[in-house]
Amino acid sequence: MAISFASLNSGSNGNCYYIENEEDAILIDAGISCRETEKRMARLGLEMTKIRAIFISHEHTDHIRGIEVIAQKYRLPVYITALTLKSSGIILASDLVRSISAHQSVAIGELMITPFPKFHDASEPHSFTVKYKGLTVGVFTDIGFPCEHVTRYFGECHAAFLEANYDEDLLENGRYPYHLKSRIRGLKGHLSNKQAFDLFTGNGTHMSHLLLSHLSRDNNDPALVMKLFGQAECKTKITVASRDRETEVYHISDSEIPAIKSKSETIQFSLF
Repeated sequence: MAISFASLNSGSNGNCYYIENEEDAILIDAGISCRETEKRMARLGLEMTKIRAIFISHEHTDHIRGIEVIAQKYRLPVYITALTLKSSGIILASDLVRSISAHQSVAIGELMITPFPKFHDASEPHSFTVKYKGLTVGVFTDIGFPCEHVTRYFGECHAAFLEANYDEDLLENGRYPYHLKSRIRGLKGHLSNKQAFDLFTGNGTHMSHLLLSHLSRDNNDPALVMKLFGQAECKTKITVASRDRETEVYHISDSEIPAIKSKSETIQFSLF
């Protein structure tokens, strides 16, 4: 019994994450073209025909660019909130649209996908965890602040894609105009390296795998973020998901992971 996962691309130029068990697979976001999705999956030995559904986090182009073609070509249902669909401008056949709601799990075969709300500058943004027989993988990108939903679901994961978008000094001293810098580091922007590190060290050091995701090309550096996460006292395999190509396929099984210890949390505030 195992769950497997890979990033097909991660960054402002496109986001697409693949998660499977032995029988079924899903995509979370479809932000690269259908052709590029097919090519990258083929290089990994993955089959498009195994994908049963696409789940969309929000309407920004780098998360939906390939969805119309992929969904139509492979007749894949698209799980999306009504407001996200309306805001996206994408055109999908009505029989392919499936509505999702926060904290309401969706079964795709034996995969259980749970959407939950988050801070980001989109109409109705959600992230997702994917569970299979006690194993949980989460996708945590495009997050302005680690609210209690993000913290709680992150702590339940055995592996995760976690945004580490920017280094604070590189952003501050970089070429971006002030208004864009403010957006990125605002409560509805993106997670910094430090925010991601604090979230991980506080809630995720039990994980078997952590894929640092959605790194900015201008305001971050893979070596910089890996140096920071190298300070974590854990056995987690930590890697960076590339902006330009697919990662390898990672696997976890119930025999490889420790039990997750529950702990109480102090919730400071919430917008949900």
